Amino acid sequence: MEAPKPLSQILLLFLLLSAYPNAFILTALAEGVTPEEARQLRDEVHGMFYHAFDSYMKHAFPLDELRPLSCGGEDTLGGYALTLIDSLDTLALLGDRERFAASVEWIGKNLRFDINKTVSLFETTIRVLGGLLSGHLIASDYATGMKIPSYDNQLLNLAEDLARRLLPAFDTPTGIPFGSVNLLHGVDEDESKITSTAGGGTLTLEFGVLSRLTNDPIFEQVTKNAVRGLWARRSKLNLVGAHINVFTGEWTQKDAGIGTSIDSFYEYLLKAYLLFGDEEYLFIFQEAYRAAMQYLYNDPWYVEVNMDSAAIVWPLFNSLQAFWPGLQVLAGDIDPAIRTHGAFFSVWKRYGFTPEGFNLATLSVQHGQNSYPLRPELIESTYWLYKATRDPRYLDVGRDMVVSLQNGARCPCGYCHISDVEFHTQEDHMESFFLAETVKYLWLLFDLAVGPDNLVESGPYKYIFSTEGHLLPATPQISLVLEHCSYVGAFCKSAGYKQESHASDIATDLQEANVSRSDGGRVHTGFPLYSSSFESTSTAGLIKGFCPGLSHGQKLGISYVASIDATHQYESANKREPTVLQSHSMVVVPNPSSDNSPSDNDNNHDNFQESSEGGSESESLHLS
Repeated sequence: MEAPKPLSQILLLFLLLSAYPNAFILTALAEGVTPEEARQLRDEVHGMFYHAFDSYMKHAFPLDELRPLSCGGEDTLGGYALTLIDSLDTLALLGDRERFAASVEWIGKNLRFDINKTVSLFETTIRVLGGLLSGHLIASDYATGMKIPSYDNQLLNLAEDLARRLLPAFDTPTGIPFGSVNLLHGVDEDESKITSTAGGGTLTLEFGVLSRLTNDPIFEQVTKNAVRGLWARRSKLNLVGAHINVFTGEWTQKDAGIGTSIDSFYEYLLKAYLLFGDEEYLFIFQEAYRAAMQYLYNDPWYVEVNMDSAAIVWPLFNSLQAFWPGLQVLAGDIDPAIRTHGAFFSVWKRYGFTPEGFNLATLSVQHGQNSYPLRPELIESTYWLYKATRDPRYLDVGRDMVVSLQNGARCPCGYCHISDVEFHTQEDHMESFFLAETVKYLWLLFDLAVGPDNLVESGPYKYIFSTEGHLLPATPQISLVLEHCSYVGAFCKSAGYKQESHASDIATDLQEANVSRSDGGRVHTGFPLYSSSFESTSTAGLIKGFCPGLSHGQKLGISYVASIDATHQYESANKREPTVLQSHSMVVVPNPSSDNSPSDNDNNHDNFQESSEGGSESESLHLS
């Protein structure tokens, strides 16, 4: 493996991609793709979006999704205009003020979640909660250029109501949530106790953003605990399985991979760090990524292995794996991303689409996995690789994808599922993510080639894309809420904070805040931090002053649960006497100078690492 990349390089690449989108634009775009053709392709993708969106509004709205062959509609998730919610930020990205405003107004007036429907926690979170939050963040902010004057937080209120109805799913012994929940009655008595790793570990972005917008930490806490619950049960190889019992914590399917049932678990580890700055997510991602590259990567493909022995279970390319090269771009690991993307695209070229499964042993479509449900993952990776490299080959790739969709999937009223990639058989269904992701990434690809002038590339914020393609901006309220800031104009929650101070006051505050410290991987802290890293307040905004300092544990996003006998230690902490808290921590605080492994593979990972134990020093892992 290559030498690990320093954290600074990862952040630098991400910042360069976000802040300077035009820095590497080439004059010659691709062989046969001139600047004018790139503009035409962008406009063609624009037309693809409206062919599908207008058909949905005419034939299916307010049902969830469109039936593009029969020009009808169907309720597939909860019966609350799913496709409209999922399309909100794409409308804003395309600059369609009129339809964006009309859609926000209709949703605010008509959408309700007090309905007797049992819904998927994962799908409802990424599609509905994510769509509402992204729409709110665009509609409420003048800086986006899409602010709606009459808007009064209706989408945010709906998002909070929905999230509270989803919270009962997290009431399990492991903290890993049930897969489904009834929006009116909570978890059904006969609900399955088995859930997927992706289903339990792909909730942190949406719930974390909601906590920051509402100043209620509960949403972020439960999703972070779910990630910790999954990671605590990893194998000694630092691999996670596909399905787990949320009550016992036992893996019911031990196949480890980067595709079906696990994919976005990896994705949200890195993206939660990039959006929130919480280094606990980064530490977990680094260990998980290193293990994936060691045990799952068969250059340029990825296989599924047993999480305990690393024995190959499935030599299979799964279509959901195609997000991985894009994630590697965000992680700064470009070379393997390029090779893997080339391999994945060779499957697309062979069939015109990527089947759900392609057998690497027989080099043929996996039996029973021959469909293409308009998935965006390979297009998403194409966009990110072009953004990172400006290599003109990715415009050729994008053009081929447009041709395939137009010739093979276009229907009278939208775009159809392909039920068989070998015969291009069409099926009467169009997932909402076609408008939320597939078309969005294609449009962004060609707009980037022309010279971007859109919300993502030229807007006021750096954006993280959710796994549903929703735009989550790194605003101060979202990304700086846990940061210590002592400069004038810093973003702080205003309730209870000093409005003005002298330099001596700041120095005193810093000194008091730094009572906690880290020595050689052992955390010394004076108080338990689990309950909340920020307090709920009624208002938040820009104030002139400084935010209270944070302890070392808070800065790293590490929470500690005090043991029963820790009461006297808490009292001594109030006397400014730093003591070692006998508590359990999911992640050992790193020591960059150490050469030891962050976790001893001989340890039982089902138990939390004790931060008070000596000799548990660790290094700060970097990406391979």
